[in-house]
Amino acid sequence: MIAIVDYGIGNLRSVENALDLLGIDSIITDDKEKILNSDGIILPGVGAFPDAIDNIRKHGIDKILEKAVMEDKPLLGICLGMQLLFEESEEGELSKGLGFLKGKIRPLKTNLKVPHMGWNNLKFYKDSKILRGIDEGSYVYFVHSYYAEVGEEGILNAYAEYGVIVPGVVSKGNIFGMQFHPEKSGDVGLKMLKNFGEMIK
Repeated sequence: MIAIVDYGIGNLRSVENALDLLGIDSIITDDKEKILNSDGIILPGVGAFPDAIDNIRKHGIDKILEKAVMEDKPLLGICLGMQLLFEESEEGELSKGLGFLKGKIRPLKTNLKVPHMGWNNLKFYKDSKILRGIDEGSYVYFVHSYYAEVGEEGILNAYAEYGVIVPGVVSKGNIFGMQFHPEKSGDVGLKMLKNFGEMIK
């Protein structure tokens, strides 16, 4: 069972529907015990970083996620959910993130249109279990105005180019992040979600 964390901000139903399509059991919940007792966790997110991290801390979900990570439970952050995994964000006022991954969330500064919205292809940097069966150059669907400036070696798995290098897939141990929306990325995104689901069996 995968717990899709409900902290008041996120694309919860679309992620649940994608997992349903794959035959992967999931539950949308903010219940701490259900999150801790799950086999894997998805942290979705749409919106502003400061609001999201405030909600997470207000409900004590940060402590639950810390405990789950310490127990080696697979954790997947999607879009804003991926950004929350990093140390801090410059969106609005400087905000501290969950700090599971080293790096900072910065505004996209490019001559291209912001937000970065639509299909873009992934270039591979380092193998990851989440990318198993995915071809380099596959297109996925992005919607974001901020991106992760990675602050440690070895966690970048795939990236897109949009005036700057945009980390698309990151991972460290049992922690995974996708800047794009796998649930909106057709068969490619579904395959990545399936890969995540297979990690928890």
